[in-house]
Amino acid sequence: MNQEKGNCRFCHSPLDQSFCNLGMTPLSNSYLSQSELEKGEMFYPLHAYVCRRCFLVQVKEYELPENIFGDYAYFSSYSDTWLQHCREYAENISSRLHLDSSTQVIEIASNDGYLLQFFKKRHIPILGIEPANNVAKVAQEKGIPTRVRFFNSQLAEELKKEKIQADLLIGNNVLAHVPGLNDFIKGMKTLLKSSGVITMEFPHLLRLMESNQFDTIYHEHFSYFSLLTVEKIFAAQGLKIFDVDELLTHGGSLRIYVCHLEDQKKTISPNVLRIQDAELKLQLNHLKGYKQFAIGVQQLKSDLLQFFLECKNQGKKIAGYGAPAKGNTLLNFCGIRSEFLDFTVDRSPHKQGRYLPGTHIPIKSVDLIKETKPDYLFILPWNLKEEIIKQMGYIRTWGGKFVVPIPKLEIIS
Repeated sequence: MNQEKGNCRFCHSPLDQSFCNLGMTPLSNSYLSQSELEKGEMFYPLHAYVCRRCFLVQVKEYELPENIFGDYAYFSSYSDTWLQHCREYAENISSRLHLDSSTQVIEIASNDGYLLQFFKKRHIPILGIEPANNVAKVAQEKGIPTRVRFFNSQLAEELKKEKIQADLLIGNNVLAHVPGLNDFIKGMKTLLKSSGVITMEFPHLLRLMESNQFDTIYHEHFSYFSLLTVEKIFAAQGLKIFDVDELLTHGGSLRIYVCHLEDQKKTISPNVLRIQDAELKLQLNHLKGYKQFAIGVQQLKSDLLQFFLECKNQGKKIAGYGAPAKGNTLLNFCGIRSEFLDFTVDRSPHKQGRYLPGTHIPIKSVDLIKETKPDYLFILPWNLKEEIIKQMGYIRTWGGKFVVPIPKLEIIS
C-alpha cells in the first residue's frame, strides 16, 4: 500500500501508540448482494493509532482507495438535512467571496452533484472531481461537469496547464478518505489561484472523543483531525488556515478556510485560536490526552449488548434505520447481527436489496416499518436523529420508540 508500513502518513514517525482497537471488520461500504452471502468475506484490522510526534489519529491502509471508492454506495443527495446545509453554505460563501460568472468553483469528491448544483443555479462556473464512476454519472446527468479521477498533485498540474484554477476549492468530508495526505494537499495548493480560498469540512477529532463517536472510525476514513494537527499538515505545503467554523454536521465538524501562505490580505480569525485553546485544554498536544478514549468505547459496547439481550428475552422486535458506514463499524464491533436486528431500512435505492457487510443484516425499503411495526427503531445515522425522528414519528402510534446509540444509549418515546 502507499503508506509506509507502521509509519505516520504525514510526518513518517513510527506508528505504535494505540488510540482505539475495534477488532476485525469488513470495509464499511462493501455492501453485499444476496449471491455474495455464500462467498468468503474479507475482514481487516480496524485499529486506530495516534502519532507520537504530530498527534494525527489514523488507521493503516489495508486496501487501495481504487478498490474502496471505484464503485461507491454513498450518494449525498438522500439526506434532506445535508442538502439544506449545502444550500446555505453555497449562499453564504458566494456572498463572502463575491463569486459570480467570472469566477471558478471546483469541488474535490463532488459525489452526485449535491453541492455544485447550488452554484450552478447561481450561474457560477463549476467543476467536480469524483473518482466513483457510478456516482459521477449521476452528477453528469444533472449537468454538473465532472472529471472521473482521483485527485492528486498530477491531476492538479494537468488542470493548471488547461488554465483551470479555483477561486473557491471545496473538499467536504474527503480529507479523511485520503491516504496520501501530503501529495493531496500539494495538489490543492497548485489548483488554487493566488487569491483563492479552500474550504474543507471534516469531523472534528475533539467532538469524536468528547461524544464517544467510535463508529466514525472505519477503513475508508484513513485519518481523524484536530485543528492543531491539520494546521501543521497544511502549513507543510505552504498553506495557512485563516478561519474556522464549528458545524453540527456528522456529530460535530470543522470547516476550515485556507489560503496561500503568501496571501497577506487574509488575517487569522480569533476562531482559530479559540478552537486550538479548547484542544489544548483536552491535551490533544500530548499522548495522555488520547489514552482514555478506548475505555468509554468498551463501556458503550456493554450497554448496547445488554439492551439488545434484554429486548430479545422480552420478545421485542427491533428494526434499524439507515445503512451508513458508521453503522457497520458499530454493529460489527458490538457483534449485533440479524438475531438481534431483523433488518434495517434506507431511503437510498442503491442500498435497498443488499446486505450490511459482516453482519449480513438485510437493507429494506422504509415502507417495511409500517408493515412490521417494530417496538424499537435503532437509528444508525445518529447524527441525523432529529430528521429521522421527524420522518418516522408515526411509529409512536403503535407504541414504537427510537433508540440512539451515540454518545450513549438513549431511548426516545
